[in-house]
Amino acid sequence: MSVSVIIKWGGQEYSISSLSEEDTIMDLKQSIKTLTGVLPERQKLLGLKVKGKPAEDEVKLGSLKLKPNTKIMMMGTREESLEDVLAPPPENDDVVNDFDIEEEVIEVENRSENLAKIARRVKDYKVEELNPPREGKRLLVLDVDYTLFDHKSCAETGQELMRPYLHEFLTSAYEDFDIVIWSATSMKWIDAKMKELGVTDNPHYKITFMLDSAAMITVHTPKRGVVEIRPFMKAHMNREKDRELYKLAQYLKEIAKLEDFSGLNHKHWERYLSKRQHH
Repeated sequence: MSVSVIIKWGGQEYSISSLSEEDTIMDLKQSIKTLTGVLPERQKLLGLKVKGKPAEDEVKLGSLKLKPNTKIMMMGTREESLEDVLAPPPENDDVVNDFDIEEEVIEVENRSENLAKIARRVKDYKVEELNPPREGKRLLVLDVDYTLFDHKSCAETGQELMRPYLHEFLTSAYEDFDIVIWSATSMKWIDAKMKELGVTDNPHYKITFMLDSAAMITVHTPKRGVVEIRPFMKAHMNREKDRELYKLAQYLKEIAKLEDFSGLNHKHWERYLSKRQHH
């Protein structure tokens, strides 16, 4: 059964309907973070009780017996400093993000509770196909935030925050890959940003489909490792010198020649590219 709640915070209401009764309070807090920017450890959700006591993070939503669209008041402040938001979580934080080391991810992805979450997402999430997949093409999934677009800096137009070489990169990638755009935000936001950047209806490439936060699950892991990837931030200062997508396009061209990707470690993509270019 799906759980739908409305979070009241800062004079606004935020609707969340992507969770199930098997998801936990922490899963709810992660969804709230996506919508509001308030970190889970700073959120206080009022009125969520189990047997008269405040519900802990690991409590399943089903045990709260919430009515559909229950309104929950939240107290908590958003991080004002970008550096605070982007800093690694404190040592005791056991939420794994998408840059975790592979050994841990293998362990995490085979846990029964996570496989059950994935099965529910696959069953419930509806992918809206924008363009049909092409036979023989691999799939390239791209994150929006800080990969294609600096979503935190201020600007008069989205074009100012677009990562350099974005359209050239997507045009080149489209020759060998079908492209999916992904973001841990709402589809409304992704759709608006892709239109503003001229990605949705670009004549040189097509987007197969887009995925929003409702397609994601949260997972828990004992420790956390970070893969180095240069995020695109402070667009006004870095626009002139950022060449990451230009180089990444060359890497994708190199690996497109391979029959099998299983021997690749994408976190070493620059090393792989450097070896190929010096042969």
